[in-house]
Amino acid sequence: MKKTLVDLFEQSVKDYSNNTFLLEKTGKEFEPTTYAQVQELVYRLGAGLQALGVKKGDNMALLSEGRNLWVIGELSMFYAGATNVPLSIKLEESNDLLFRLEHAQVQYIMVSGQQLKKIRLIIDKLPLIKKVIVFDQMPEYKEKECYIGDIYKMGDKFLASHSKEEFLSVANSLQNDDYATITYTSGTTADPKGVILTHRNYTSNVEQALTLVDIDQTWRTLIILPLDHCFAHVVGFYIMMSKGATAATVQVGRTPLETLKNIPLNIREVKPDFILSVPALAKTFKKNIEQGIKAKGEKTVKLFNFALDVAQKYYGNGNAESKGFRIFLKPLVALFDKILFSKVRANFGGRLKFFIGGGALLDKDLQKFYCAIGIPMFQGYGLSEATPVLSSNGPKYHRFGSSGVLVKPLELKICDADGNALPVGEQGEIVVKGENVMAGYWRNPEATAQTVKDGYLYTGDLGYMGKDNLLYVLGRFKSLLIGSDGEKYSPEGIEEAIVEHSPCIDQVVLYNNQNAYTTALVVPNKEKLKGILKTQNLSLDTPEGKKAAIDEIKKELDAFNKGGECETMFPHRWLPSTFAVLPEPFTEQNQMINSTMKVVRGKVEKFYAKRIDYMYTSEGKNIYNQTNIDSL
Repeated sequence: MKKTLVDLFEQSVKDYSNNTFLLEKTGKEFEPTTYAQVQELVYRLGAGLQALGVKKGDNMALLSEGRNLWVIGELSMFYAGATNVPLSIKLEESNDLLFRLEHAQVQYIMVSGQQLKKIRLIIDKLPLIKKVIVFDQMPEYKEKECYIGDIYKMGDKFLASHSKEEFLSVANSLQNDDYATITYTSGTTADPKGVILTHRNYTSNVEQALTLVDIDQTWRTLIILPLDHCFAHVVGFYIMMSKGATAATVQVGRTPLETLKNIPLNIREVKPDFILSVPALAKTFKKNIEQGIKAKGEKTVKLFNFALDVAQKYYGNGNAESKGFRIFLKPLVALFDKILFSKVRANFGGRLKFFIGGGALLDKDLQKFYCAIGIPMFQGYGLSEATPVLSSNGPKYHRFGSSGVLVKPLELKICDADGNALPVGEQGEIVVKGENVMAGYWRNPEATAQTVKDGYLYTGDLGYMGKDNLLYVLGRFKSLLIGSDGEKYSPEGIEEAIVEHSPCIDQVVLYNNQNAYTTALVVPNKEKLKGILKTQNLSLDTPEGKKAAIDEIKKELDAFNKGGECETMFPHRWLPSTFAVLPEPFTEQNQMINSTMKVVRGKVEKFYAKRIDYMYTSEGKNIYNQTNIDSL
């Protein structure tokens, strides 16, 4: 049966014609656009693309902030038979954009006015580009550029001179295996790979994801994640589309920072039923909540912390277990919810039922916090190569520390390094098979053959299936650390715990490649260190102060060793024996963090190779070495 994204959209328009599909704020308030109105705009733009010369199989790129035109633009490409190459607005380096546009053999680009300058810097190096379609009116348009309004006018003329059947013939000719998007990985290796996702990849993952959560046409979401990622595609607007529900985008500011600042206000305005999130945003929300409570005075802080403790005891490890004696806490939890937590939720619009967390693993304490205040953050798991959703916690079943229930239908097995399936409870590489598995990597048959074997996607992630039928994801299988005795272990959980527990450590990357001991690259929080030193009448500008700062970092790391308050969390042989203090943080700008806020381990290790090697010398193992001193 044919199930393309065009089929999905047409059915939704038929079923929910007058429902609001998109919400966008360009002025004082959010303006609705119905499914029927979106269809009209898609038809006009899609016809304009056909008139422009876009043909079935052409690759187009889309570079824009989240807005109505992003969704309308992608859908219109499908009606012209084209494949979308969605690009992240976080790509600041010209080479990053150039690589993707060249590699994907893009011929047409849709771009917002704010992002146009990035294209202008590299357009001379892109001879394949035929037209750059700009979403916003500009003072002038250079060669190959045109305003999208002109494409709409071309579409109007095309529709006036062609029958509806002629126009729709291209879209109707699309099959399940035709390419919908080429989504580039955010770069956990040196060169990003273009993940080919077909129309059926998307529609099957919509069907799969809906086995985990029940939504209806009354629901709303505010998409705060970049629309270029398939997580936002599937769960942000294609799931909503399938149910006749509403998707809103964050009001675009004059700068990325201004857009970010619009999120809290937009949440209150849209009143979403759920929000997609990543750990970095979850931590920001939590920090804002705590600051708001702190502003109300010491008594409120004490009451809130007590209420939080009671609620966390009541919920235990989620709703997947019997409450037992904790049921007696229910009246007290209800009271605190009424007088405290409901007021917190009001800042999220008052309708928010839950967050869905993707990207890196969510800290367990973070999950407990949100569950306690009545807006649980459900850990999910997926990857671009799987379109992306593979599992998630949800209202039906929720256990902290797990990645939840598998979508249906889906085959999953846990394999050892040789590809042999392992029994329940044993750790290995997560391997999956289903209609959501990508068609392959664009122009990279070698990588495709290594990743997809006999229809099975080898995810590169470490995990196991619990006896509770829940998936537990532990970190990267391919980036496991290897001790001198050959023992393999995942660093992500350790790194996350260190940062979460240690106020003076902002970022940390562990390293061990069959070495005698594990080392750590540490990015310190210099402001926190300065505050601690001040209480000791010391300054970070003096040798004594620098030595004391290194002592403080060591003290925080020692909390995980024998005698420390976190000594039972990890085997001591996995913990760092020494550390290097780094002079600057890992950022997107230096390409050591990707667009989903994950550390790009390979790039960090390559850049700091000399510092790593130095830590395995007697001089470098001494934490008071001159390089550490100079880095503070």
